[in-house]
Formats: sequence, C-alpha cells, structure tokens
Amino acid sequence: MRIGGILTSAVALAIMASPLAAQELTVVSFGGAYGAAQKKYMIDPYMAASGNKVLFEDYSGGIAEIKAQVEANNIQWDVVDIEVIDLERACSEGLLEVIPRDILPPGDDGVAAIDDFFPEALANECGVGVIFWAVIYAYNSETIQGGTPSTIADFFDTATFPGKRAMRKRAQVNLEWALIADGVAREDVYKVLATDEGQAQAFAKLDTIKDDLVWYDSWSQAPQLLNDGGAVMVQSANGRIFGAIKDDGRPFEMVWDGNVFDLDVWAAVKGTPNKEMAFDFIKFATGTVPLAGMQDVAYGPTRRSGAALVDPAVIKDLPNANIEVGLKADGIFWADFGESLGEKFNEWLLKQG
Repeated sequence: MRIGGILTSAVALAIMASPLAAQELTVVSFGGAYGAAQKKYMIDPYMAASGNKVLFEDYSGGIAEIKAQVEANNIQWDVVDIEVIDLERACSEGLLEVIPRDILPPGDDGVAAIDDFFPEALANECGVGVIFWAVIYAYNSETIQGGTPSTIADFFDTATFPGKRAMRKRAQVNLEWALIADGVAREDVYKVLATDEGQAQAFAKLDTIKDDLVWYDSWSQAPQLLNDGGAVMVQSANGRIFGAIKDDGRPFEMVWDGNVFDLDVWAAVKGTPNKEMAFDFIKFATGTVPLAGMQDVAYGPTRRSGAALVDPAVIKDLPNANIEVGLKADGIFWADFGESLGEKFNEWLLKQG
C-alpha cells in the first residue's frame, strides 16, 4: 500500500494544525518490530509534524511501573501503549488520564471518529485503540517432532510433541489457555476462572507441563527462543512471529486455535505535566494512516477507514480474520481478579523452584 505517500500529506496537514511549541514527550511501548512500526508511522511523522522531540522507550507491559510513578508523584512517562487486558484496572485505579473523545479527528474518508473507530477501541475513557492483536503460539516447521500442532491442547501435549514451551511470565492468557486445553469451552472460560475450583483446574493443567516451561518477560524474546532452539513452541503476540516469517524468512508456523485477542491503546499517565502534548500525540497517532501502517506487523487497525488501506495479502494474518477460533480477553475480569490471580501465579512459580 502507498502509506508512505499518504503520510507525507498527513504530516503536512498536522504541521499547519499543531499549535504546540517544541517540547519533549516520553512515549513507552513494547519494542521489537512492533515498536519499529510505531516509530515509522507514528513517532517520526509526529516529530516532523510538531517539531516536538519524542523519547521512545520500551517496557514489558503491566501496570506496576505506571502505578509506582503515579503513587510517588514522580511521572517519568507521558504516553504508554497499554494492553486493554490491563487498561480497565489502570483506569479504575486512577493511574491514567481521561481522554476527551472530541479531540479525535474524523477518518480520512470524513467519517466522524466516534463512528470510524471500532467500538472496542473507544470502550474505555482512558484509552484510544491502536491495534487489534492476538496471543497465538508458533512452532518451527523444520524442527518440530510428533507431527503438526494445531490446537491449544497440542501446546500442552508434551508426549506427542516433546520439547520446551515458552510462555510470557504473567497469569493472563496462560490461565485461559490452561482451561481451554483442559476442555473448558471458550465461552465459559472466564465464568470458570472466576471460581476457586476453576483456578485450581487451571494451575493443575499448568502443572502438567511445568518441567517443560521456559519463561520470558518481553514479547521480543518469543521469536528468539523459537529461532535458537530454546523452545519448540512459543506463546507470542502474533505480529512478532509474522515479522520473523516475513522479514527474516524464518520457517515458523502460527497456530490460531484458542488465540486470545485484544486491543492495545495509547493512554496518558495520570499527572503528566505534558498532558496537552500527550493528547496531541494520541490524536495524531490514531489517525487513519498511522493506524493502517501497523499492517506491517500484522496487527489490525482500529479504524474502519484504516482497514480500507490494508493490503489484501495481509488480511488472513490479522487477528480480525481469526476471531472465530479465538477468545476475547476480558479486561473487566482481569480488573477484578488481576491482583489476586497475579499473586497466586507468582506463588505457583515459586513452587517450581
């Protein structure tokens, strides 16, 4: 797609529209190919348009660092890319600014923002959607043993498919996958996980592969572990594996069964002294063209007008195209249970030695 050319026009318009004097903004996201795409389509064009400097930093997700900054009244970050699975809790705890919807521009097709964004992208007052994404697992087609994995149950089947499994070191997704692999219907996962019995069932299923688990903290580590043989199957954000296949020619295969899909949003940290500029950046970065650029790493745009710019060849690799075999992450559930299940998960990890 001719996104680069369209960006030139978008930058020119933003230059005329931006009223802010040159300042410095700290924006935090997840790095890797994802961060590179954000830099190309959001960070660099915004700096060119506004004259403001953006310090673009990486973090591993979650709300702990945001919470520490807000509670200490020592705000280091202005804008954060946060997963919706964490957004509900962060917003309800007063860690994020409320973003006025009337600052958001219409789509490039003239449709008002409130109608152009998919509803999920504006569902929480503290965030504006950046991407649809999914947690999938992947394997190396040249090294996998036992056949061709195709389900979440296969991820837990170390007898048929021997070898290490790599998972992100968080309760989220791991507990959902454990229940799905143990036979719980996708539509019942959160209802079951809300009970003590369901939580025990999930941890018992994780117990079955505990000796074959490799833990990592950052999404960027997932393709590395699969590539260097550290694990034969890796849990990953879908775009990380797509990038390894597309850009590096890796012989990886993605399994969409039981994917847990969600959104990321841009949010402003509560108390940022640069709130006006933070909102200005979010307004720019969630325009039609910047959002459409995220197709480079196989993440779906959150505006309908952005979807119209997606290369048809990429559509099958977008989370939006695989919803029927996936589970929508429940941010409200994790706002209610995130702290208690996080503690239980960490206690379970300690028992593994």
